[in-house]
Amino acid sequence: MRTRPQPARRDFRGVASLMVCLLLGITMGCDRKEAESTATPPEVLVAEVIQKDVPIYGEWVGTTVGYVDAQIRARIQGYLLSRQYTEGSVVKAKDLMFKIDPRPYQASLDQAKAELARAGAAYKKSLLDVKRNTPLAAEGAISQKELDDATQASAANRASVASARAKLEQAQLDLDWTSVTSPINGIAGIATAQIGDLIVENTLMTTVSQLDPIKVNFPLSEREYLKLAERIEKVGGQEKLNPAKENRLELILADGSVYPHKGRAVLADRQVDVKTGTITIVSYFPNPGNFLRPGLFAKVRTPIETRTGGLLVQQRAVKELQGTYEVAVIGEENKVAIRKVTLGPRIGSLWLIDEGLHPGEMVIVEGLLKVQDGMVVTPKVTSDEPQPGSESSPDPASAT
Repeated sequence: MRTRPQPARRDFRGVASLMVCLLLGITMGCDRKEAESTATPPEVLVAEVIQKDVPIYGEWVGTTVGYVDAQIRARIQGYLLSRQYTEGSVVKAKDLMFKIDPRPYQASLDQAKAELARAGAAYKKSLLDVKRNTPLAAEGAISQKELDDATQASAANRASVASARAKLEQAQLDLDWTSVTSPINGIAGIATAQIGDLIVENTLMTTVSQLDPIKVNFPLSEREYLKLAERIEKVGGQEKLNPAKENRLELILADGSVYPHKGRAVLADRQVDVKTGTITIVSYFPNPGNFLRPGLFAKVRTPIETRTGGLLVQQRAVKELQGTYEVAVIGEENKVAIRKVTLGPRIGSLWLIDEGLHPGEMVIVEGLLKVQDGMVVTPKVTSDEPQPGSESSPDPASAT
């Protein structure tokens, strides 16, 4: 008996399989949509925008200079016999520092003394000649010419005495200059001249620096100078630290520490350097114990204005994108709004915001890279709330 094919049954099986696939797809799609609808919004840390009066600081790199830097130079030529001071020690004015061989100058002094004695003797003889010849010429015993010659010889001998006395004084100075002394009280530097060297006139032997107070010179740009010119003019030309004046300058040393004594600006240079476009400001800082030494590089910092009601956010809340700055603000229903801001100076670990934010708004400080504009998030207020410091930078780009 021949078996016939059953196409209807096979078609039914195919339709059933297709319906099963469709049902599974619909079920999985619904599950996915349900999972998406029930997903928890990402959690981010937020902080409130701080509003307070903020002092704006100016900061410049300065160099310490001795209040007086006296270069000890030789005034005569000779061999250096000895060094009489301890390098790096405190010396007082007129303390002996170097000794140059005095023997040639002692001989010159002795010779000058002898020359003065000879000139003096000749002058005395000429005076006697004039005294003797004057009455003789009046009586006609000698000619008037002889008297005139004696008078002229006396005047010449008197000039010779003056010349010999000047040479004696110069010889005495040369001998005195074989003993090189300090002109001021201060710290003596390392000797550049060694024992046995042939010292010539104007040879630099060492330097003595008076360090209390110490100068700190720093450059001010033309724009900054024009802004602060009136304030600088009020203190210009005052050469000494005046306790009655307020010291407002802070000094930050190379290790980041703040020097415990404040100083003040005392004068501005007479002109702007055309090469650098800056003008040098001289400031004085008390330096008890000679702690600061010349040649140190340090930052000079001072408040130049106060921003009333300034808005501050943490630095990590600001994102830079192609030269622009953005923050993520939490709005209604915890939606994120990406907003462009204009940065002011950096205040410690915070940014001062010039434009783009309002007091009391919440900004994201952690998780900024995973949010987008309009996204719903779960904000969590951070417990880390840094306070504004005294450090400020006027250029946002320089701090990034």
